[in-house]
Amino acid sequence: MEEDGIYTQDGTITINRKPANKKKTGNWKACYFILGNECCERLAYYGMSTNLVNYLQERFNQGNVTAANNVTTWSGTCYITPLIGAFLADSYLGRYWTIASFSVIYALGMILLTLSASAPGIKPSCDANGCNPTSAQTSACFIALYLIALGTGGIKPCVSAFGADQFDDSDKKETIRKSSFFNWFYFSINIGALVASSVLVWIQMNVGWGWGFGVPAVAMVIAIIFFFGGSRLYRLQIPGGSPLTRICQVIVAVLRKINIQVPEDESLLHETVDVESVIKGSRKLDHTNRFKCLDKAAVETQSDISRGLPNPWRLCTVTQVEELKSVISLLPVWASLIAFATVYGQMSTMFVLQGNTMDQHVGPHFKIPSASLTIFDTLSVIFWAPFYDRIIVPYASRFTGHKQGFTQLQRMGIGLVISIIAMVVAGILEVVRLDIIRKNNYYDVETIPLSIFWQVPQYFIVGCAEVFTNIGSLEFFYGEAPDAMRSFGMALYLTTNALGSYTSTLLLTVVTKITTRHGSLGWIPDNLNRGHLDYFYWLLTTLSVLNFLVFLWIAKRYRYKKVAAK
Repeated sequence: MEEDGIYTQDGTITINRKPANKKKTGNWKACYFILGNECCERLAYYGMSTNLVNYLQERFNQGNVTAANNVTTWSGTCYITPLIGAFLADSYLGRYWTIASFSVIYALGMILLTLSASAPGIKPSCDANGCNPTSAQTSACFIALYLIALGTGGIKPCVSAFGADQFDDSDKKETIRKSSFFNWFYFSINIGALVASSVLVWIQMNVGWGWGFGVPAVAMVIAIIFFFGGSRLYRLQIPGGSPLTRICQVIVAVLRKINIQVPEDESLLHETVDVESVIKGSRKLDHTNRFKCLDKAAVETQSDISRGLPNPWRLCTVTQVEELKSVISLLPVWASLIAFATVYGQMSTMFVLQGNTMDQHVGPHFKIPSASLTIFDTLSVIFWAPFYDRIIVPYASRFTGHKQGFTQLQRMGIGLVISIIAMVVAGILEVVRLDIIRKNNYYDVETIPLSIFWQVPQYFIVGCAEVFTNIGSLEFFYGEAPDAMRSFGMALYLTTNALGSYTSTLLLTVVTKITTRHGSLGWIPDNLNRGHLDYFYWLLTTLSVLNFLVFLWIAKRYRYKKVAAK
């Protein structure tokens, strides 16, 4: 009994593969290294991605639609590769070693990108008439970008889950700290993004792309140092084996017993008699009545009993069946977040292109790059994350009775509404901008006399929406994913960003094809002064409203995961 108070009860171990001591490992003392790592890694990522659309236009002569599509496709890939990292982390390597190995790939990509922007021969040659990139130079740039996309695939799904692993689920005090961790995790992301969208974008536009990409490369190296610095303090979850195999086993077992009736008494379903689940790193899950057809996999037949040890392809435990049920239950919520990710993606594409046409002067001599306005999204998150944690949660909990103020789905829903407001504000600004152009015949003017700071509200509102939807989603997908599939849960959430980017690319492609028929310039021509970007914003607003209504229907029917009592 004394040892129960010394060691964690969630099965975590140390880097030396010994049981994790509660006083010597985990908690905030380990999380400081994880938050430092995340801050530097995000500085590196946003430092090279925030202004990427302008880099492709300037150095590789790409038009608005081509550059925007390349950025959104690459960004989407950055959120698809986490499925690879999550599978390796949950199945074989564990989160610690997955982060460590993929960080090296990430750093190599950052170094190659820096060389492609600065080293003679790899860097495109430029003169007064513009740049003349060769196919080899273009290839070097995109190889670097997709190495980064692969590297980030091992980090994104694991770092937040690895941080949450530092808090013991069986300890109520540590569970409360875990909820707070997600707020501060997102806060640290945006501290890195703040430096990236201000200092680094300015360096790229005024000093050079070599320095502009070199500093993020150094930041990535510092992130790796931070991560390894906390190794002796970390708690590591034991990988539970391939989740895909377990899912397939349930499906095969169901098909083999398709004609068998599920008993009314759930206690007759197969489960281990041990306190712990047979799945490494996982607690037992209580039986639920959702997707009852899957319970056939846990029905014991006479042939199963006569065989002695159960064949997992014929007979599965209740916990294994509930794993699959949990994943299926997550999918509708996951799908309803894609529209939000599409809106969020506009900050690095359409918002930047819109800002390029506006007056960027701050005083008589200084110009702020349009991509730097993402700083206001970052400042919004930096303001709202602690405000939510310290003010909104205690105040809201008085009325809702929920210890976190709102349920995770309620928090996400509030963020979806705020994102709709952001699109409306962006659309109104574009209507005003086009009205000024029409009244003053500014169609062929590079920038119009409308301050870029009128974009601040749309960035600030998107930041507020992030604090509600993105942080709520982090906590939701970590908490609702099966214990041995938490990296997969985080990866699943991250793929909404990928599909949001791909949806944005698809919408841009379809809109451009339809609106440029019969020789028309279309909604989003290279000269936005002659286009109708406002129509594109109204399209996104309409899709977001419809998506919110679907989300309400899904959230109302969702049932949260229940862990079996010991």
